[in-house]
Amino acid sequence: MTDFLLPLSTPPMEARTASEIPVEGGPWQYEPKWDGFRCLIFKEGAAVELRAKSGKSLSRFFPEVLDVFRRAKPSRFVVDSELVIEVGGRNSFDALQMRLHPAESRIRRLAVETPATAILFDALALPDDRDLLRKPLSRRRPALEALLPGAGIEGMRLSPQTRDRDVAARWLADRSGETDGIVAKPLDEPYRPGERAMVKVKRSRSADCVVAGFRYLTERPEVGSLLLGLYDDRGLLHHVGFTSTIANTERAALTRKLEALKAPSSFTGRTPGGRSRWSTERSGDWQPVRPDLVVEVSYNHVTGDRFRHGTRLLRWRPDKSPRQCTFDQLS
Repeated sequence: MTDFLLPLSTPPMEARTASEIPVEGGPWQYEPKWDGFRCLIFKEGAAVELRAKSGKSLSRFFPEVLDVFRRAKPSRFVVDSELVIEVGGRNSFDALQMRLHPAESRIRRLAVETPATAILFDALALPDDRDLLRKPLSRRRPALEALLPGAGIEGMRLSPQTRDRDVAARWLADRSGETDGIVAKPLDEPYRPGERAMVKVKRSRSADCVVAGFRYLTERPEVGSLLLGLYDDRGLLHHVGFTSTIANTERAALTRKLEALKAPSSFTGRTPGGRSRWSTERSGDWQPVRPDLVVEVSYNHVTGDRFRHGTRLLRWRPDKSPRQCTFDQLS
């Protein structure tokens, strides 16, 4: 078994969520928050291992990343990174998830068609400093910057960083789709494996959506979640996700309102119950309603024209026409 500089069981340092960019308790280093797969990369000569945040190996799913780091110099190190895949000029989480497939032939094909890039942002161990974990970020970051130029290979790049809060605020406001917020790291602190020693601030995004269906609660006949839709350029209404953040005091009245709007059908494009990697509810047992109601919801991620996770109900929008609820709101 290969003797890497650190155990393969080493967990990455994690982050707690905050609503604002931290200033107190610093000094802080700010970085973009990448929407990809977190990955610790272990290298010992020709042996390279990619480990996900879960502790599971990602090596077989990203052979092109293994090749990049086999050619990298020096010959021994451990770095923290995010794996991303760019499709059409934007990072695609869907393309990453397509890699988690049992067929090696498909993985090899995708590795050529949509190669992944490792965005490096921390150094955990180097040949001349195996104790880098205990050093502050102010020492680890220069060590990482010294490591990268020696590689000179496509497929890896250094994540930007700043100590300027105004620059971090601009990154947080950026809606290009490449990142989904910022991460703040204490500059004078060591790397703390498995601890929430960083701070993440996610970008706030919202969209007006049509309520085109609902599901009942499992335990009683009251609305449990609303099924959301958006119109495309052809006027087709597609299912894009759900929201279940309904106040208990409002369920009874909302149930009566929605039951009065029941219809034989509602979605005219993609419907609930189709193939989805992100669904957390049962795919069946939903009730179509006339697409008359509009809600504003907040969301974190969009992948494949769907909200990747559940959304948060912000408010009802009786002032908005359902036909105004289109995909061009999403970023």
